[in-house]
Amino acid sequence: MQALRLSPGDDLRGVLEAAGHTGFVVAGIGSLCGAQLRFADDPGPTAIAGPLEILTLSGSLTPDGAHLHASVADASGRVFGGHVCAGCTVHTTAELLVAPLPPGTLAREFDARTGYAELRVSRP
Repeated sequence: MQALRLSPGDDLRGVLEAAGHTGFVVAGIGSLCGAQLRFADDPGPTAIAGPLEILTLSGSLTPDGAHLHASVADASGRVFGGHVCAGCTVHTTAELLVAPLPPGTLAREFDARTGYAELRVSRP
């Protein structure tokens, strides 16, 4: 397992994609200035005003991109969850636990059935 700490101003998704990791985010906590989450079957992200607490974060990481889901709570305790898009800016910190896998074991490929780049798993 690998622990990561993101700093204020970091874009949660952007930092993880830029790192080029292969593996899974198994846990994440911290705070965001605001979030961009895509809800189920929506074509694009919805802006969630901050400050926000990250309650959960998980997903897959490949050199081709990330597939991340999060739940966040606003200052009133309302919870929102969905697909993490660019624009989730770290407020004070984001603390993540990543389970790395060997390079080449995970990739993303376009799937005509879903219309998205979906996970492809290979044996090392």
